[in-house]
Amino acid sequence: MKGHELPERSIFCIDMRGFYASVSAVELGLDPLEVCLAVVGNQERKGSVVLAASPMMKERFGVRTGTRLFEIPNHPDILLIEPKMKLYLEKSMAITELLGTYVPKESIHIYSVDESFIELTGTEKLWGSPELTMRRIQQKLLDSFKLPSSVGGGPNMLMAKLALDLEAKETGFAYWTYADVAAKLWPVAPLRRMWGIGSQTEKTLNSMGIFCVGDLASADVSLLEERFGILGNQLHQHANGIDLSDLGSPLIEGQVSYGKGQILYQDYIEEKDIMTIILEMCEDVAMRTRQARRAGRTIHLGITYSKTAFGGGFSRSRSIEEATNDTLMIYQVCQAIFREHFQHKPVRQISLSISNLEEESSMQLSLFDERKFENRSLGTAMDNIRKKYGYSAIYRGISGTQAGTAIARTKLIGGHNKE
Repeated sequence: MKGHELPERSIFCIDMRGFYASVSAVELGLDPLEVCLAVVGNQERKGSVVLAASPMMKERFGVRTGTRLFEIPNHPDILLIEPKMKLYLEKSMAITELLGTYVPKESIHIYSVDESFIELTGTEKLWGSPELTMRRIQQKLLDSFKLPSSVGGGPNMLMAKLALDLEAKETGFAYWTYADVAAKLWPVAPLRRMWGIGSQTEKTLNSMGIFCVGDLASADVSLLEERFGILGNQLHQHANGIDLSDLGSPLIEGQVSYGKGQILYQDYIEEKDIMTIILEMCEDVAMRTRQARRAGRTIHLGITYSKTAFGGGFSRSRSIEEATNDTLMIYQVCQAIFREHFQHKPVRQISLSISNLEEESSMQLSLFDERKFENRSLGTAMDNIRKKYGYSAIYRGISGTQAGTAIARTKLIGGHNKE
């Protein structure tokens, strides 16, 4: 596609800087840009992680999201705060309402609780140039909520996100055009700094002699497609700043998945207890996959061992012949992966996902599995009950055991106390 044929839109990606930490600071009457503040999940557990850190906390002490509580220095200038998820969600919704005063809801895409896309294409007659309008919105967020933000803009979602991640998070505001691709995007390395490229994809690309985004942009598309399928073509387009997706669409279709990660309350040692958590997670992932009317062929299970066992773990995927969204089918695959790779060490973190998705209608009612349709109907019935009355209205017996966590987590938001 030639440059003059590429769509020229005005899309911006807004990131509320250190959102949880900033909201907590404002609530205490403190300046979120000056205070050294960290939001920590549970201060009674030394292994708890930092959920958000203020900019000054990062600058002075190197404390950032993911830092463990025991790694935070003991300093009088440091303020540790328990998370208030209900407050954070309320602020996030208020921010969305503010954006809605400039554009219709169809022009806003909520990417996460602290990050949103907004399209200002066609608003020139109302507000003036999109870049100036976005800067006014950014100032309005500061005036209304006292919350700082960083903004990246571009002619599509991809470029807006790249401008944010690769420049605006340092400068506060950046706008990239197609003319900036060669100078600003192509030098980016390592490849995992590019939005949409994970560590495994990076390793594969490195094995092909591709080490920076410029290498990817000039690579032979046929070789990329041979290795990655349709994803190879999309990676090549993205390396050239091309993204034809609608606002809110997944940027790399091949990477869409439904997943869940969980840091456990304590070390889990017994296999039956670990499998209880995995089954609960399968239930959650399968439910969301069914609600989207999708089914997947690839199941991924990741296990992280406790630091008391010097860490480590495994991360493995397995593909099955026929796409599924059945809880027990997903669980059976996870069982097989777990039993092949588990080293009988205490487990502290589990991640699970289903990918390689397709429309649910592609599932065949196998002549050799008369109960498949019954299982699907049962899953739908359970999903509907939970949707109406809450997750704890109906659950598997294992969730009522001491090892289960699903019922307790229904009282949380984002894994933390609602208040």
